[in-house]
Amino acid sequence: MRSGPAAPPPVPPTPTPTTLTASYERCRRLHAAYGRSYYLATRLLPAWKRPHVHALYGFARYADEIVDSFAMTTDRAVALDGLTARLVAGVAGDPISDPVLPAFTHTLRAFDVDLADVDAFLTSMRADLTVRRYATYDELLGYMEGSAAVIGTMMLPILEPLPHAADRAREPARQLGLAFQLTNFIRDVSEDLARGRIYLPLADLDKFGVAEADLAARRATPAVRELVAFEADRARDHYRQALEGIDMLAPSSRPCVRAAYELYSGILHQVEAAGHDVLAGRARVPRRRRLAIFARHLAAASAADRAERRVTAEVP
Repeated sequence: MRSGPAAPPPVPPTPTPTTLTASYERCRRLHAAYGRSYYLATRLLPAWKRPHVHALYGFARYADEIVDSFAMTTDRAVALDGLTARLVAGVAGDPISDPVLPAFTHTLRAFDVDLADVDAFLTSMRADLTVRRYATYDELLGYMEGSAAVIGTMMLPILEPLPHAADRAREPARQLGLAFQLTNFIRDVSEDLARGRIYLPLADLDKFGVAEADLAARRATPAVRELVAFEADRARDHYRQALEGIDMLAPSSRPCVRAAYELYSGILHQVEAAGHDVLAGRARVPRRRRLAIFARHLAAASAADRAERRVTAEVP
């Protein structure tokens, strides 16, 4: 995921099973604190859908922070093993002592989320324990399949694809996840390097004559700017492939996804406005712009929500 500011280490499991209500609230707070742009877009969803989106985000953030927040790889591996074990127990219906997993496993069951997607996500999180570089974009895509594409497909049943488009909607959902993830990698070059990781393919660094030391500078060289522009074009291609999927969703979900699309792609606009220098400062969509995007989609969200609440009783 890697969106929003760095978080403190995850809260350790509570001594007694967490209530479902408390778990959903914990996920909501994680989402509000560390995924502000997406959280804002989520406010455009019908109220009943929002907690489930928070649960998916909360779980992803929780796992992501495990692999980023502990000093030793062995500690991270143990913590990730513990999370996986608790998840398996929770999916089986056992009581679990964890602040996030009760909401996540409840959402998995409620929407019949494909557990293979969850496994793929955890595989990518485990890769972060040892893999620090990716030689090619194909290799990076393999990682992003689990870290981002499956987030899109796990979200899909909550967003409700239209019956005639259920199968076709999966690929655009994957592409949107990839677009968001690559946008984060472009924005967070300095932050990731501080953790010892480079998520831009080494083959691309070589192509533009960029040394790893160049990514540690306070300002981007012309070569780094060209590299970032190249990766931004890749991200835009993922956005283009994702766009058709929005109209495949239930009308009440479309304003949220359109807003998220505009907010995240807006980060690329900010990168471009800065001359593709992602080292001098973190690209951010200005608050006024974020609120304007939200306001533009609010009327459509409210109208779609009201329309879906108008259920006509059928007389046998």
